[in-house]
Amino acid sequence: MKSPALQRQLSIAPMMGCTDRHFRYLLRLISRQVLLYTEMVTTSAVIHGDRHHLLGFHPAEHPIALQLGGCDPKALADSALIAQDFGYDEVNLNVGCPSDRVQAGQFGACLMKQPALVAECVNAMQQAVKIPVTVKCRIGVDDQDTYSALVNFILSVADAGCQTFIVHARKAWLNGLSPRENRTIPPLHYEVVYALKKDFPQMEFIINGGISSLMEVKQHLMQVDGVMMGRAAYANPWLFAEADQLFFGAEATSPSIKAVVLAYLPYVAMQLGAGVKLRAMTRHLVGLFQGCAGARLWRRYLSEHGGLDGRGTEVIQQALHFVYGDPRP
Repeated sequence: MKSPALQRQLSIAPMMGCTDRHFRYLLRLISRQVLLYTEMVTTSAVIHGDRHHLLGFHPAEHPIALQLGGCDPKALADSALIAQDFGYDEVNLNVGCPSDRVQAGQFGACLMKQPALVAECVNAMQQAVKIPVTVKCRIGVDDQDTYSALVNFILSVADAGCQTFIVHARKAWLNGLSPRENRTIPPLHYEVVYALKKDFPQMEFIINGGISSLMEVKQHLMQVDGVMMGRAAYANPWLFAEADQLFFGAEATSPSIKAVVLAYLPYVAMQLGAGVKLRAMTRHLVGLFQGCAGARLWRRYLSEHGGLDGRGTEVIQQALHFVYGDPRP
C-alpha cells in the first residue's frame, strides 16, 4: 500500500543551486503547506556520496519530496528506498532537465524519447517504496513534440504505476539551447497540460512553467490538480505568504516578513555552529522585501557582508535596520 496522497495544490519546483535545505527551511517559515522539492540529486550521489549532506533536512520541512536523476532501474529503486528511509514524503524522477551534463548521464529530458525505460524505472521504484513515486517531464523533446507522443509517454509510465505527473508546459531542445534558454525560449502551451487532465481525469497533473503569481495559480487550478512554481517564487519567496489560506484552508495568520526573518535567525545560528558559511543562508534572503522601502539597501548589505569571514546573524539583524527605518548598521 502506498502512503496517502500529498496535497499538491501548490509546490516549489526543484531548482539546482536554489532549493537547498536552507531555502526550504526559510520557505517553510512562510508556508506550512506548500510542497517542497529538493534540488535534483543523482542516483550515483545518493548511493556513493555523503548522504547526510546530500539528503539531510530539518523535520520542519515536511511535506518534502526528493527529486532523483538517473536511468538505471535498480539504482533508482535503491535510491528511492534510501529517500524513504531518510523520511521523504515523495520521490520524483527527473525526466525534464535538458542540460548537457544530464544528457551525458542519459537521464533528464532525453528519457522522454524512451518511455519504456522510464516505465521500467518507475516500476522498480514503486516496488521498492511505499511513498508516492512521481515523474516531472516536458510536453515534448526536440522533434518529438506531438500530443500523441506525449500521450504515449504518459500512458506507458502510468501503466508502470505512476499516477502523478508534473508537466513543464514547454518542450525541450536538447541541442542548441542552454538550460536557461530552455526555460524561456520554447513557447508555453498550458492547453496541452489541460488536455491531459481532460483526457485522463483519473490521473493527477501538476502544471509548471512561467507561473509568477498566486492569481495565476488560482486560474490554473480550475483546469488541473496542482501548480508548481519555480524561478519567480525563488526570486520572491514572499509570494507564498497567503498560499496556505488560499489553497489549503488555513486561517489568515500569515506572519510578517520581519517575523519570518527573526524566526530564521536561530536556524542560521545553528547552521553556523555546524560549519555552514553565512553566505549559504543569506543569499536566500535577498528576494524578501521586494517592493518595500529599503529593499535595495537590504539586498546590498546582505550581498556585501554575508560572505565576510567571521560574521554571524548580526549581519541579518543589521540589514533589517535598513528596511525598518533605522539607518544605523
